[in-house]
Amino acid sequence: MKKIEAIIRNHKVEDVKSALTSSGVQGMTVTEVRGFGRQKGQTEVYRGAEYAVDFIPKIKLEVIVDDADLQGVVDAIVNTAGTGQVGDGKIFVSDIVDVIRIRTGEVGTEAL
Repeated sequence: MKKIEAIIRNHKVEDVKSALTSSGVQGMTVTEVRGFGRQKGQTEVYRGAEYAVDFIPKIKLEVIVDDADLQGVVDAIVNTAGTGQVGDGKIFVSDIVDVIRIRTGEVGTEAL
């Protein structure tokens, strides 16, 4: 099993959610996060004064999938979340040792 963590733009979350559910993903965790990458934040103007925004608001999606489904889910995120501009985000893939569904005690892929 793999854990996919994707940092994406706020306005792309509904599109990515639709793409993931269409590709068979049954659950995900969504968190509002703030951070910066290579762009090191941005400057904005408010009432004529320019100020720096060091931490950009983003959305973090977390999905656990079977190894066989990994590439399809990653492709769905890349194709849906990408705009071709700096700040589109990143995807991190990690190994998951085990999953246990608390309610039923199911383990492994049955718990997904």
